[in-house]
Amino acid sequence: MTTDYVIFLGRETLMTAIYILAPLLGSALMVGLAIAIFQAITSIHEMTLTFIPKMAIVGLVLLLLLPWYLNIIMDFVQEIYNQIPLMVE
Repeated sequence: MTTDYVIFLGRETLMTAIYILAPLLGSALMVGLAIAIFQAITSIHEMTLTFIPKMAIVGLVLLLLLPWYLNIIMDFVQEIYNQIPLMVE
């Protein structure tokens, strides 16, 4: 296993993690921004008002995108398993 391959593997791992986490973080960011604007307009500063909708939206996005997530993870793991003989050399 060469250093180039280790760097490639690390980069692919990070990119896979970004592909998986970006929709979850983006949805939480959008909901948080909308609730912050609502709180600024109405002067309501309740902490549970920000947490519960974020948790619900992230859970919903996770359920909706679960097949896509599983496909990405399975492709990544399959590629790693296929390259095991190259790692041994």
